[in-house]
Amino acid sequence: MPRQRTYSASEAAAALGISVDTLRRWDRDGRIRTRRDAANRRTVTAGEIARLRGSEPLSQVELDAGPFRVVAVVTREAVEELGLEPGAPATAIVKATSVMLER
Repeated sequence: MPRQRTYSASEAAAALGISVDTLRRWDRDGRIRTRRDAANRRTVTAGEIARLRGSEPLSQVELDAGPFRVVAVVTREAVEELGLEPGAPATAIVKATSVMLER
């Protein structure tokens, strides 16, 4: 059986569109399967990256705010932790360096 390509933690994080800190947290929480190399560094197989790409790590959250619509792209982990569900009431606090308005 051919060997799968192995990625360093930083390569895997970049491939998944997450930070290395998030990758470490997912490893501690058991959300991602990692291995350790001879120097005890985390590595991730190509198969594990493919598995996680299939379970999109980002979600788009939309809130109706009167005549405005607030849209944010957040991690699925944040959606789960906040208990957000379609149609459920939610409150947003916005702090941003730039805001785009559509008319």
